[in-house]
Amino acid sequence: MTATTDTDSRRAPTQFPFGPLTPDNGATADPVLVEILQGSLASVEMEVETAIARTSRSPMIRDAHDFRAGIHDRRLRKLTGRSYSALVHPIAREFPIEEMREGDVFFHNDVYRSEGGIGHLPDLCVTVPVFAGPEGQRRLVAFVQAFGHHDDIGGAVPGSMPSNATSVFEEGLMVPPIRLWDAGVPNRAALSIMTRNSRTPDSLAADLDAECSACIMGARRLGELFDRYGIDTVESCFDAIISQTTETYRREILSRIPVGTWTWEDYAEHDGIDEPKLHAQRITLTRTAADDPDGERLILDFAGTSPQANGPINHCGDYSDGVFLKKWLAPILRNLADSPERMAELDVNEGIVPLIEMRFPPPGTLLTPVFPAPTNARTFVILRLLGVLAGVVAKAVDGQMPADQETIRYTGVYGEDFEGRTYLMREVLGGGSGGRYYADGEDTIHVVPDSRNLPTEFTESRFPLRVESLSLAVDSGGAGQFRGGLGYEKHIRMLKDGHFMSIADRSILSCWGVKGGKAGRPFEVTIDPDGPNERNVDALVDAEPVTAGEVIRIRTTGGGGWGDPLCRDPEAVVRDVLWRKVSTEGALKDYGIVLTGSVENDTLSFDAAATTAERASRTEADAAFFDRGAGYATLAAGAEHAAVDLL
Repeated sequence: MTATTDTDSRRAPTQFPFGPLTPDNGATADPVLVEILQGSLASVEMEVETAIARTSRSPMIRDAHDFRAGIHDRRLRKLTGRSYSALVHPIAREFPIEEMREGDVFFHNDVYRSEGGIGHLPDLCVTVPVFAGPEGQRRLVAFVQAFGHHDDIGGAVPGSMPSNATSVFEEGLMVPPIRLWDAGVPNRAALSIMTRNSRTPDSLAADLDAECSACIMGARRLGELFDRYGIDTVESCFDAIISQTTETYRREILSRIPVGTWTWEDYAEHDGIDEPKLHAQRITLTRTAADDPDGERLILDFAGTSPQANGPINHCGDYSDGVFLKKWLAPILRNLADSPERMAELDVNEGIVPLIEMRFPPPGTLLTPVFPAPTNARTFVILRLLGVLAGVVAKAVDGQMPADQETIRYTGVYGEDFEGRTYLMREVLGGGSGGRYYADGEDTIHVVPDSRNLPTEFTESRFPLRVESLSLAVDSGGAGQFRGGLGYEKHIRMLKDGHFMSIADRSILSCWGVKGGKAGRPFEVTIDPDGPNERNVDALVDAEPVTAGEVIRIRTTGGGGWGDPLCRDPEAVVRDVLWRKVSTEGALKDYGIVLTGSVENDTLSFDAAATTAERASRTEADAAFFDRGAGYATLAAGAEHAAVDLL
């Protein structure tokens, strides 16, 4: 018998065949009960997440809320849509469903054995099976799962995200799917091994306990639903929920994309090892016709994606037919909904899976890395793919999609406090979202739902630092008829010597603007600004020394702009200057607005005639559909645009 290799396994998906639980796929389910159960599932999921937030210990979980819960049926299909989640597939692969028991809790964080559901080792995942039925006849009916970004799981640097890793072995402890609780009895040996490998063992133990307990509680809540309405009835409603999502997206979203094929690409700029360069992520989008032999769907072909990086920016996307990646990318498609209100109503659950076909390049690319390629900064790839999909769809629909956003990066400091205890302060700061064809982008958002920056009162009371200011980064949003959202500007003064760390992208390249909109301002970290030791810090750094008294200034990315800035309402520009989102210099330079009066004495306005003349004197907009900002030329041998930027 021939041994199965990593390449073989990803080409032979282990997921259960996609299909319904009931013979009629939920067609006869009571529509009122379907609504009740859909709301109940969302409520249980939210209750699980609330329990984790209230009982966990680490700042990353408790305060930053970098964790997610999900509910899946016994066919491993995701039922809830208010949040993305990992996959049950790796658990079912290693542990036959018929052998699972009440009180079991399963655990994994191994990126290469997660079927694509876990992107880097700090994301620890617990899965609890749900049982229902009368005594003596109880059977498995569903799963509750949670995964979150934990402070430290070992590896070369505090936080388990070494920016210069060349192997996954440098990134921390890898745990393949295991039974962490066996019929209600915790596996103390496994817990001891994990906490022993962590620099923050108490927080890790408390967080795992919180997640296990919350999922067990969620399983009990779900079991009550099955007991109340009956297993067959509930499963019929599950089928109806998923099939309704499929039909809704086919009718309301796919119908807005014309039949055809388009190609676009975007880039990560560095990998922590090699000199900065363009690491391409390319999507060729094909919208098939209704009479296509394989059905009406979107085909996402990733051919043309760059080879896997030497550093940790790779993402294992091609396992299990890319089923995780489909659900990760699908929320972008909601921007095609009739209205923002309708967009907010559209959940992403397993129902979108039949509508998306993914075609991956052979192993050895950024999206198909070969073990043991490092992955801790895989956000550079999966976040960029959100923008690549938005960009390629924008080409198909004449720009009726948002401009780019890049709204996650990890920054932090570590060292010893005044009592000589080691500490680690990590923060996941957001940035601005892209301008839209009907509105400006949002300021300082985060791609992870419900996540947030750390409260100043908490960080100052726990760590040897002072947050001197936290504000919007003026002029960071890309100019446009609808402006890009703004990023953060945060000033942290160190009260004791320590080290700064950062895992961030978009420090050279910018969030692109679309249809005449301009790129936003890139990420920037400056230590001791305006001081004798002023210096800019690389966006990928593990241990930049910072002495007591020095300030760390962090400016996060602004979103790209949408539409020609010279078409922006002058009153909106005046308002932005009053609100300190745009500077007086930016009003003239970026928007051609000739201001009068001043902010200080509340007389700010604009000269209409002079503004009209100023705008008329500007040259016509570039022919390119996308604006990548000045940094692109630095990495593209002076070129201002890629060939795919033209329509």
